[in-house]
Amino acid sequence: MHRIVILGGGTGGTLAANRLRRAFGHDEAIITVVDEDDRHVYQPGLLFVPFGLTHGEDIVRPRGRQLHRGIAYVVDPVDRVDLGTRRVHLASGQELDYDALIIATGATLAPEETDGLTGSGWKESVFTFYDLEGAEALAKKLAWFDGGRVVVNVVEMPIKCPVAPLEFCFLADWFFEQQGVRDRVELTYVTPLDGAFTKPVASRRLGGMLEERGIELVTEFNTGEVDGDKGRLVSYDEREVPFDLAVVVPVHNGAPYVTRSEGLGDALGFIPTDVHTLQSEASPHVFVIGDAAALPTSKAGSVTHFEGEVVVTNVRAFLEGRELDASYDGHANCFIETGFSKAMLIDFNYDVEPLPGHFPSGVGLPLMKESHLNHLGKLLFQWFYWHSLLPGRDIPGVHSAMPTRGKHRTAPTQEVSVS
Repeated sequence: MHRIVILGGGTGGTLAANRLRRAFGHDEAIITVVDEDDRHVYQPGLLFVPFGLTHGEDIVRPRGRQLHRGIAYVVDPVDRVDLGTRRVHLASGQELDYDALIIATGATLAPEETDGLTGSGWKESVFTFYDLEGAEALAKKLAWFDGGRVVVNVVEMPIKCPVAPLEFCFLADWFFEQQGVRDRVELTYVTPLDGAFTKPVASRRLGGMLEERGIELVTEFNTGEVDGDKGRLVSYDEREVPFDLAVVVPVHNGAPYVTRSEGLGDALGFIPTDVHTLQSEASPHVFVIGDAAALPTSKAGSVTHFEGEVVVTNVRAFLEGRELDASYDGHANCFIETGFSKAMLIDFNYDVEPLPGHFPSGVGLPLMKESHLNHLGKLLFQWFYWHSLLPGRDIPGVHSAMPTRGKHRTAPTQEVSVS
């Protein structure tokens, strides 16, 4: 019996476990999923909570209930992984031996790493929507906010869903317009990047959309302090951005156990991973899926979905002594909610930037263009998430490799090499 242990019961761990349960008979493999709690949050829904468009009870379900029968679920924090003995040590003292280990513990928020962020003003004038408690607190604040300077700040990259802070700006523009106070609100987006987004073509498009909506863009701002008393962000080069309300995306790290596991991760707690096979660089017995991986692609749910097919194929190949599949191309796509019942869709991979056209083929959802259809696609994705993606089912017409059909190349400089 193969012993497969999966650390993390979020998107990546759940879909990988369910796919593996179908790939291996019950007499072929024991599959165990470990997580520190039994609360599975649909993270794309957090964006909508501050604006009253959804609520916590609508986006949270028990983790264990998302797993197929025949998968063991253990609620216990991970203490460390011993790569030499191929053993996972849990906080309770329980030990799990593995023949293959999948790390799917994602990224964790570290607001305490930024001076002042959780000090004076925290959850009064300074908020985050990157966890459920913060999103719900921000919803209460926005319901009564009637004017002032709202600053949306990304402290440091990488972060989960790099487009989400931009989406917050666009939805805030819509929300304050609906509330009748938009003319009394200044919106500012503050980022450590040199543009609105990581990909140059999409960055120019998104930067233009911010400008069209009267949202100020402050770039190359590396936040060193959040001063809640004086209402200001202070960068390491001593620039300041004043605020009445700050919506901050904190520093992200890997899971804490990674740094306690000798040789497993990097300085931030993410796992160096082969860009095409998704096998850990630390051990051939370890594979990585989702935000936990140190890869040159977005930390986004779509990436996890596209990685799932390759991870499951390669775990099985590894256990059966076959050559690994090196086909993962960094495929990612993101619906970008732009307010007023519209959204934009981008689709890209390691080598190709977001291009105009349609997804997933010559007909389908428009790319690099705001549309009501894309807005509906983003809303419908929540149903697909619970009923198709997590159970490990394929979405018709959507595969791990980025589709090229239906895309229009506009310039050869939109390709970059990934080593």
